[in-house]
Amino acid sequence: MSDTTTMEQRRQLLTELKQKSLDGGGEARVAKQHAQGKYSARERVERLVDPGTFIEFDRFVVHRCHQFGMENSRYYGDGVITGIADINGQRVAIFSQDFTCWGGALGESHAKKICKIMDFALENRIPVIGINDSGGARIQEGVASLAGYAEIFYRNVKASGVIPQISLIMGPCAGGAVYSPSITDFIFMVDKTSYMFVTGPDVIKTVTHEEVTKDELGGAATHNEKSGVAHFNCANEDECFERVRELLVFLPTANYTAPTMKDTIDPVDRENNKLKELVPANPKKPYDMKEIISDIVDDTHFLEVHKDYAQNIICGFGSIGGIKLGIVANQPAVLAGVLDIDSSCKAARFVRFCDAFDIPVLTLVDVPGFLPGTHQEYGGIIKHGSKLLYAYSEATIPLVTLITRKAYGGAYDVMASKHIRADVNLAYPTAEIAVMGAEGAVNIVFRKELAGLSGEEYDRKKSELVNDYQEKFSTPYQAAQLGYVDSVIFPEETRHRIYEYIKVLVNKKVERPPRKHGNIQL
Repeated sequence: MSDTTTMEQRRQLLTELKQKSLDGGGEARVAKQHAQGKYSARERVERLVDPGTFIEFDRFVVHRCHQFGMENSRYYGDGVITGIADINGQRVAIFSQDFTCWGGALGESHAKKICKIMDFALENRIPVIGINDSGGARIQEGVASLAGYAEIFYRNVKASGVIPQISLIMGPCAGGAVYSPSITDFIFMVDKTSYMFVTGPDVIKTVTHEEVTKDELGGAATHNEKSGVAHFNCANEDECFERVRELLVFLPTANYTAPTMKDTIDPVDRENNKLKELVPANPKKPYDMKEIISDIVDDTHFLEVHKDYAQNIICGFGSIGGIKLGIVANQPAVLAGVLDIDSSCKAARFVRFCDAFDIPVLTLVDVPGFLPGTHQEYGGIIKHGSKLLYAYSEATIPLVTLITRKAYGGAYDVMASKHIRADVNLAYPTAEIAVMGAEGAVNIVFRKELAGLSGEEYDRKKSELVNDYQEKFSTPYQAAQLGYVDSVIFPEETRHRIYEYIKVLVNKKVERPPRKHGNIQL
């Protein structure tokens, strides 16, 4: 046999093996995926990343299991595709589980491939994206599968706050498989085709006798609206890929990397004339805080995170003058913007993410206080509300706060006040900074004075006292006199003023006392 023939044979073998690795579980199973409105694992990678940039790792890996007939069933790649690619020109690491191979079940080799690409991402300081479509642990491999999950969990924790971690749930994600996505920074789900649950409907029916569908138990709507586990609910897989690409525009590749500017032609000195009359003079009348956000950010582009969960607070990303920002805002149009358990936890985790990756935070405040009631107290509002206080107090990133209207009681302190070291605190002329609303304050302070009155005399006296309280305390000027508000601004100058402050603050440095870590309430 000549050297030429040998080389041709070797090239032919490589071509055949590469083709086998492309086939996944076979055409019939891929067709079944398509029939369910789902792409194959490889198609997902191709649709998510910039064309022609994917470089695959470990495409010839196979499992080593010789039990329960597994020695007769092997797929190149062992049910997961891993590699590196570009998204928006930014390098990322990626893995994509292949449901056509044993239902995407995770075994030892499968897990090692995921761990390898996660290690590569961490060592090279690039984001890691996991596309999850798996029925759980590969039962035939026993404890080796469980060990594989634990190795992945450990790496999720190790990478947390160092590189962005994004999870796409594209099918079932059950049992131990849910804990890796839950540790990551952002979870995307697809309506009607993706599910997350620790135990499925059949187990629940057996143990608790409850009857529930997969969608009700762990579908995209459930986790985006009720549990808060997921951050984005997408109508289909293509929309999911677009949202991931949009999110990555606002994220750095890793912590301690120099921030990049977002392209915009929106003038930084553009006046916000729309905002002149947006905040109602009547403190009880609602308005949509998203209108303020969309008017001050570049090109009205605001990417909301956790849009359907705890809607009384808004979290998301935008930019002003090309400077990328995290934005946290009370939403007066929902529960009057009150802080409760869910909104506190939602905002706290978002602030901590921004702090980990040096993304400045703009906080827009219109908050009447914490939500009262036995449900909140029994649920631990004291503990959970403190998470937001902790997150802001811990943050060393630039913090700019704007009070648009109400800032009452402890909620005023918590929402990035000057007292917990926000850098710049601004207020509109409509701002009301007080322990509580005027009517509630009058009922307490002047209780004895009002006790002996009734009818018109009572109404007249109370109205007089309420008006007097409002003039003295329900304004931003007492706080401004004490230096707690740096400036009272007109709404139409909001964008330009915030830009001028943020531009200076981007080089902010804060020294903290040495410690292993703080002990945030969990």
